[in-house]
Amino acid sequence: MFENFAQRKKDEERMRAEGRLPPGQSLTNKFPVLHYGPVPSFDPTTWTFRAWGEVEQPLTLTWEQFNQLPRQRVRMDLHCVTRWSKFDTEWEGVSVRTLLEQGLLRLLPTARFVLQHAEFGYTTNIPLEVALAENFLLATHHNGQPLTPDHGYPLRGVVGAIPGRTDLKTPYLWKGAKWLRGLEFLQTDRLGFWEEAGYHNNADVWAEERMRF
Repeated sequence: MFENFAQRKKDEERMRAEGRLPPGQSLTNKFPVLHYGPVPSFDPTTWTFRAWGEVEQPLTLTWEQFNQLPRQRVRMDLHCVTRWSKFDTEWEGVSVRTLLEQGLLRLLPTARFVLQHAEFGYTTNIPLEVALAENFLLATHHNGQPLTPDHGYPLRGVVGAIPGRTDLKTPYLWKGAKWLRGLEFLQTDRLGFWEEAGYHNNADVWAEERMRF
């Protein structure tokens, strides 16, 4: 046990020296399970993914159709507002930009923000800039395996820091919704569940934007 602790602290100091550990964070080798409410059930025959709002035409995809979309793999560091950081995680899924490039989704010029809608009415909001960036993914797999139910199966939004990419904004992990069912494109920002409860709207990990108050 002591050897594991010593190695973790050594790895943590290495990440800090490399500039990859944000202020107030600690390294974890686990993947803590944190969410509000129960884990939903999944029926692939009735599940749909939707996109609507400031778009030319609303989009609805079945689970089969979603899995036929071009996929990407992204390696990211995850930073949770509860102060743990997990490094070099690998994710596979569909980028929002792919939906645009495939012509499945056409945004209106008025689209500025995205509200993620998940099961049980849960929501979280991000700027369009973040949704279209390389470090935001509509993910189905983690480290080569399908998501587990606790971590958002079958689909979750995931956002993190790509090592070496200082040009990308990095919000805390809650800005990617588990059990994602749709994206609403907005002209003006709308707070999500935790944002309404007092969490910081920007959630920049490097500025430690955890709470508004």
